[in-house]
Amino acid sequence: MGALLLRCVLLALVVAAHGAVAGRLSPNYYRHSCPRVERIVADVVAAKQRANPSTAAGTLRLFFHDCFVGGCDASVLVSPLSADRSPERAAEINLSLPGDSFDVVARAKAALEVACPGAVSCADILALAARDLVGILGGPRFPVALGRRDARRSDARDVEGNLPRTNMSARAMTVLFARKGFTPQELVALAGAHTVGFSHCGEFAHRLYSFRSADGYDPSLNPSFARALQTSCANYKKDPTISIFNDIMTPGKFDEVYFKNLPRGLGLLASDAALWEYPVTRVFVQRYADNRTAFFEDFARAMQKLGAVGVKTGRQGVVRRHCDVL
Repeated sequence: MGALLLRCVLLALVVAAHGAVAGRLSPNYYRHSCPRVERIVADVVAAKQRANPSTAAGTLRLFFHDCFVGGCDASVLVSPLSADRSPERAAEINLSLPGDSFDVVARAKAALEVACPGAVSCADILALAARDLVGILGGPRFPVALGRRDARRSDARDVEGNLPRTNMSARAMTVLFARKGFTPQELVALAGAHTVGFSHCGEFAHRLYSFRSADGYDPSLNPSFARALQTSCANYKKDPTISIFNDIMTPGKFDEVYFKNLPRGLGLLASDAALWEYPVTRVFVQRYADNRTAFFEDFARAMQKLGAVGVKTGRQGVVRRHCDVL
């Protein structure tokens, strides 16, 4: 009886060890099944960014929205037209995700299906595309561990409460990020992605009009900046597509200027300004404003950590032939 129990324990340990190895991501995951995966994705991404310069910021946002809801499993890519129930993409907060970010993943997937049919997951393509686009805009390059599988499900009901809102306080954001295993420093580093891209006026209009202050706008805004925004966004209700660069100084460059803007009252979103107002996060805003190298290093590490959130491996997921279809 004792020998039988020992054999069962040893067998369980062997199975557990195998599962741990099988579930581990690796930069060399496609060494044999698709050795040119990174080159193929990089070529597609570079061409798309040249044609549509807004692709980079949109893809970074898409990657974040995917990973923070159920893990990095490409569930956000599923089209409402192809699903039996409303997928994540149909959730209100995801309706503004730009089409170019979905398109770049679809183009890379199509190229990979020609080179390596059925081998590379959509989740891995999105992770690689986000990394490559940061580099194209002058940001840090870093290795991406691969081996994610795509989700078998996508449900809009999973989204609420898992993504930060543009009017969130810094304290609320630190609580949300802590639930996902991220520190305040990693929150601020990832927020640095707002150094590129733009936001629609409707996302920050509450800071500009009828604000409870003498001037009618959020007093944490630089006065000249606030008045310029009031003019630029004046017709946002009639035209909800009106938008402003998140970083008005160097909008097309991945750098630390976003952090330099915050103490000057040039943070566009309330959630941006909140990072400077909250002492817990302000120290990291100042650190990155003063030191681009520190920001790049911490951003790269935070992106690698983000890319490992809730990943599916092996039989936990699938490799979709079309990223927008379950």
